[in-house]
Amino acid sequence: MDLDVFVAAHQAEWHRLEALSKRRRLTGEEADELVTLYQRATSHLAQVQSTAPDPTLVGRLTTLVARARSAVTGRRSSSWRDAGRYFAVSFPAALYRSRRWWIPIAVLSILLSALIAWWVSTHPEVRDSIIAPEGLHEMTKEGGEYETYYSDHPATSFAAQVWTNNAWIAAQCLIFGVLLGLPVLYVLLGNVMNLGIALGLMSSAGRLDFFLGLLLPHGLLELTAVFVAAGLGLRLGWTVIDPGPRPRLVALAEEGRAVIGMAIGLTVVLFVSGLLEAFVTPSPLPTWARITIGAVAEVLFLLYALVLGRRAAATGEAGDLEAADREDRHPVAA
Repeated sequence: MDLDVFVAAHQAEWHRLEALSKRRRLTGEEADELVTLYQRATSHLAQVQSTAPDPTLVGRLTTLVARARSAVTGRRSSSWRDAGRYFAVSFPAALYRSRRWWIPIAVLSILLSALIAWWVSTHPEVRDSIIAPEGLHEMTKEGGEYETYYSDHPATSFAAQVWTNNAWIAAQCLIFGVLLGLPVLYVLLGNVMNLGIALGLMSSAGRLDFFLGLLLPHGLLELTAVFVAAGLGLRLGWTVIDPGPRPRLVALAEEGRAVIGMAIGLTVVLFVSGLLEAFVTPSPLPTWARITIGAVAEVLFLLYALVLGRRAAATGEAGDLEAADREDRHPVAA
């Protein structure tokens, strides 16, 4: 195919299509003309791609077809309705769909932390290899580092610091999933070890109950969010290995979009846990009251994920983009 002749023959149609695509209001005749020219441009693009795939012309026609398609189908703008739908349907559905990943991870992580805590608290030589006895005393005593950590800084700045740190940990779990999920295990193991060591050190000092009173008000929700992020990252990594009946790229795109969407929801969850850590954990409230607040926040999240999420998933919601925003694809055999 002679590209120069082809471009000269259809240049006027493309210019007209571009002009119509930019107009906000069209008459009935212009709308019909827009649809006709859009269909022709789509055919022209396919013809160029199959016979003479010139990068410049392909790029020009691709942009033109995309703009014309937006004009034909109607431009869609984000709204508060989208945000409401995300938190009422998409996010809980994605949490529910991934429950077989993050719930076992949560259980195994807690058990491993408990095992590490027991090992550290019952083996003096292990504690000595972690920290000198003098340092351990300074860290675990009344008014020590573990206690003052939650009250040394203004609550607002501390909340921002905690939120940023936890959001970064969750983001690593989500991002590293595409690397077969292996780095996710490293990040998760680091958090599990830190928790287990802290519990073991405080237990050896006879202050485990006090430490749990500081940890549980915010830690229940915070750790759950990290476990969810790790589960999603591992699920994404498994999708690379076993995409199921879907083509690998399609499966990775769908699960990847859901993971990106989950990052938004988990950021909000971690923001709530950051507020609890900054304002509830160091507050003068009785220990039982602080733990109750944390437990209520955790129960509400689990109901949100497993009850509301189940209802959303039952409608076919998967946490991906809405059908109108996704590209059409050929059906595949199950």
